[in-house]
Amino acid sequence: MRKKHDVTLRTRALQYLARREYSRAELRSKLLPHVLADESCGQSPPVNLDALLDDLTARGWLSDARAATQLVHARRSRFGTQRITHELRQKGIAEELISAALPELKETELEAAREVWQRKFGTAPQDAKEKAKQMRFLQSRGFALNVIFKVLRLEEAGD
Repeated sequence: MRKKHDVTLRTRALQYLARREYSRAELRSKLLPHVLADESCGQSPPVNLDALLDDLTARGWLSDARAATQLVHARRSRFGTQRITHELRQKGIAEELISAALPELKETELEAAREVWQRKFGTAPQDAKEKAKQMRFLQSRGFALNVIFKVLRLEEAGD
């Protein structure tokens, strides 16, 4: 007999997908503990998680491409190409999809770095210590060194 709070795996997956886009690997890792818990309790017939994920993908409800696009757009205003690429890999996005996103990311990286720098600092570094601090900050955000040098050089030249 099922209790009210028991939720089917499909329902749980749809609830996750209703909130935001997930990659297949990400959704699989979120659902796996529930599959294992159901099996250990012997509550419901065993569910084939991969078959469920295949079905969600076939219906267009689960898409690695949409998940990658959403992550890129959400992170672009705050992070550099290296950091975004790392996050995409962590979320299990295929290398082909990451490679497809790279040209756009690299194209807008200088502009994004300038915006991040402007929000955080707004003024050119006055000495080497301040310049190093600003460079470390931009590096921690995943911006490439050549982009960081361009941002700081232009800001110094602008004064």
